[in-house]
Amino acid sequence: MQIANYVRGKVTEIFIVGSVTYVTFILLGLQYSALLSALVGISVLIPYIGAAVATLPIALVAYFQFGWGLEFGQVLIAYGIIQALDGNVLVPLMFSEVVNLHPVAIILAILVFGGVWGFWGIFFAIPLATLVQAIIRAWPRDEELQVSQEDPMEDEPLQSARGEISQS
Repeated sequence: MQIANYVRGKVTEIFIVGSVTYVTFILLGLQYSALLSALVGISVLIPYIGAAVATLPIALVAYFQFGWGLEFGQVLIAYGIIQALDGNVLVPLMFSEVVNLHPVAIILAILVFGGVWGFWGIFFAIPLATLVQAIIRAWPRDEELQVSQEDPMEDEPLQSARGEISQS
């Protein structure tokens, strides 16, 4: 269920980021806005690295269209703001709801799994964090172990009655 929620969340994120990028590029007058915004939308499948890879075509199109001018800077600043909001606001808030993880846990998962397994750790950070959470929730607690180890046939009234009989 949580994996399905994760996939739905990713599709929603692709749509949101792609749409916001498209509107922004249209407002800035950038050519190939639809194609570039589709690339940006797809790039969110790979956190952080996808954004870095998508920057090159955006910068090239902006450079060839505007040159080293104010418009070029506006395109890159707008793209940087969109990526910053996606990575630091949208993803933690949206996926904390979707996969029932705290936003800080999502950021920590990306840092930990990315540090351990590099690119693939970043790519699979949220599903792996969801798996870890499911294992922790399914793990028996001390109270559950104590309850399962007690004899269910013994109950206190019977024990007190036995004690009265042995004292008589």
